[in-house]
Amino acid sequence: MADWFAIGRVVKPHGLRGGMKAVSYLEENGHLGCIEEVFLEVLRGEGHPFRVEHLEIRKKGFILKLQGIEDPGSAGRWTGADILADASLLEKLPEGEYYWRDLIGLHVHSEEGTFLGKIEAVFPTGSNDVYVCAGGEREILLPAIEDVIRKIDTEKGIMVVRLLKGM
Repeated sequence: MADWFAIGRVVKPHGLRGGMKAVSYLEENGHLGCIEEVFLEVLRGEGHPFRVEHLEIRKKGFILKLQGIEDPGSAGRWTGADILADASLLEKLPEGEYYWRDLIGLHVHSEEGTFLGKIEAVFPTGSNDVYVCAGGEREILLPAIEDVIRKIDTEKGIMVVRLLKGM
């Protein structure tokens, strides 16, 4: 299987011909128009690939019509499934910017070399993202700011951080 990333989740059937309404996981849906194939994932790694017949972008999501899904009943069976697309469709980001999917799982070390845990989740706060580091002595919430995040090396799978007073 190719390197896939989640672009949304099926929320309900749409129309009488097997369309599906989906909520988008993306900040911007503009690049969805070029998707030719998706993978619907019910459980981690379990699902099915489909050719995209039609994709209509909406405000907070999209309407998806997939080959082989021809009626509301068939579409309804996929409600709750994650919609994955080939990672080659992702734009290359400028230096110093990362997709969340590339940060989750990184091993986190202090500048002194102490292992603190792994990045288990990322969430936005408005002003900056926050990385959840767990698996060490305690869970640490790391604000994604230069004073804290000193180095990220996705190829080596590490993040070096400076813990500020009170962290």
